[in-house]
Amino acid sequence: MRKFAGILLFTTLVFSPCFAIELTSPNGHIQLMFEISDIDGTTKCPNYSIFVNKNELVAPSGLGFELADGTDLTQDFELVSVNTSTHDETWRPVYGERELIRNHYNQMTVKIARNTEPQTIMDLTFRCFNSGTAFCYTIHNVGTSNDVNIKEERTEFRFLKDHTAWTTDEAQDPYRKTTISRVGKNAERPLTIQADSTGYAAIAEAKLVDYARMKLAVSDNDSLCLLSTLGSHVNAALPLTTPWRVIMVADSPGQLLEQNDIILNLNDPCAIEDVSWIKPGKVIRETTLTTDGGLACVDFAVKHNLQYVEFDAGWYGFEHVDSSDATTITVDAKRSAGPLDLHHIIHYAASKNIGIILYVNRRALERQLDEILPLYQKWGVSGVKYGFVQVGSQEWTSWLHMAIRKAAAHRLMVDVHDEYRPTGYSRTFPNFMTQEGIRGDEEKQTNDLGLTTLFTRLLAGAGDNTICYYNSRVDTYATHAYQLAKTVCFYSPWQFLYWYDRPPSSRDNKSEALPSNVIGDEPELEFFDAVPTVWDETRVLAAEIGKYAVIARRSDKEWFVGAMSSGPERIFTCNLDFLNNDETYLASIYSDDMNAATRTHVKIERFLVNHKTMLKMNVLENGGCAVYITPAKPGLEGDYPLYE
Repeated sequence: MRKFAGILLFTTLVFSPCFAIELTSPNGHIQLMFEISDIDGTTKCPNYSIFVNKNELVAPSGLGFELADGTDLTQDFELVSVNTSTHDETWRPVYGERELIRNHYNQMTVKIARNTEPQTIMDLTFRCFNSGTAFCYTIHNVGTSNDVNIKEERTEFRFLKDHTAWTTDEAQDPYRKTTISRVGKNAERPLTIQADSTGYAAIAEAKLVDYARMKLAVSDNDSLCLLSTLGSHVNAALPLTTPWRVIMVADSPGQLLEQNDIILNLNDPCAIEDVSWIKPGKVIRETTLTTDGGLACVDFAVKHNLQYVEFDAGWYGFEHVDSSDATTITVDAKRSAGPLDLHHIIHYAASKNIGIILYVNRRALERQLDEILPLYQKWGVSGVKYGFVQVGSQEWTSWLHMAIRKAAAHRLMVDVHDEYRPTGYSRTFPNFMTQEGIRGDEEKQTNDLGLTTLFTRLLAGAGDNTICYYNSRVDTYATHAYQLAKTVCFYSPWQFLYWYDRPPSSRDNKSEALPSNVIGDEPELEFFDAVPTVWDETRVLAAEIGKYAVIARRSDKEWFVGAMSSGPERIFTCNLDFLNNDETYLASIYSDDMNAATRTHVKIERFLVNHKTMLKMNVLENGGCAVYITPAKPGLEGDYPLYE
């Protein structure tokens, strides 16, 4: 055997009889078994099963396809050969939830053949990571045809018990806690499952680029079997390699989130040579669509350490008609009377090192993409928010990823809305900053939903949650300290803050009380000012799906901790042993206090802490707590007490 480029290669094994072949994770805790056998009346069916610590998580589950012409590619296969290898590398993302990512797996590629008409040769590539398993298909030939038309992918995920699952049918719908047998026919991925003896699992998809989106459906023949369902037929030239089907495995929901880089690892490395123009940051949405409003947002961004101002729907006309022209600045009169001198704002923002993001609805994108991208680059725009994109089918999946690549060619970053869910393409094209596909604050998110979203949707990648602060829904569903904590817990390289709010203007200052949607000078806003959007390290300190989460993230030498809770008042004890042993830190603690004399009722306490500190966070009903921990400057010992 020879080792090079991080890959250890083994010889190819050739088999004539069919028997089970085992692939294990590098740490030996996960075993994947492949064999060709009979299942439910299907003869010579390629299938796999998964064991975690010798406990069966996924029972023998069929693999294959049904073609549009009726060809059944789920049976009558013979094993041709098996090739095994291992891969171990560490790579540095352009940005992310951690500074370094280890990509360590054992791989098995199984070549199988079908000798009945039409003769078919297909590879099944399996990978076992310490954090789960993944597999994809490569169809080499079907008869003498040069292409293939797939009607259905027949991938199965069979379970032995009716485990608890958290599911939603649409990307922006609420989640519901249910069981596998009640998941339905249209379950989104990732689908998180709590298994009795094997901890937690999540069925996900990776490297979906030019194929139809996968969802999951309960089988009509077995209520404990989930079937892949595609958003459309797939028409492709041969050979065709599918996206990866992923089964994440962890001891706890927090570990699922800590290990979610399995999705990125299954995607191709960065394809952009110069990434210096790709910059994460915090964003404020400009809501007035006026020149004065835009300039006020730029000034606010400078003052409060935000990096971008986004102009949402309406700046080029009514977004939902084809007559609106995204090459013009024509304010939708129903949204604003204007005037809007967008070019002046872009120029002014650039002088302050603030970027401008423009929203464009799919109607204009689909008609004008090749016209607006070079135009926006010429204007000096930093990025584009693709709105209401079409998703699901192979056609629109391919179109969207093409549109991201075209944006990269014009040095434009992208935020995708609405139903799109990530599968790791931001590794390959990191100008793809974030995406919606999430029921965020825009949709009146309750705390239990947010705390379910953390361990379902956010396993797939960044979520544009459109965090608000002064809007009345914060008081209805949560607290302001909860909103502060959300910026730590909900990962998004472009983090939208103050979604329904706007900076104060001169006319606001004439009144004694600010309007409810105007950002004030509450002292806890310093946390929003300080918190970054990307991280060098992520730790989930405590979590229960739908109930609570305590997450600590590091940026350089600073730590940020977010505690979010749904339901009754709770006390969390946070062990700060992740701090450097020989250093003293200043911890600023932001918690809810109904006696605090501000409209947001957040109090701030500051203490000196170290790696031995056990920090107690008192969290009110449906509340939260945020903590900012920074190395203490010399001489602070007399200014702040040591936390006890």
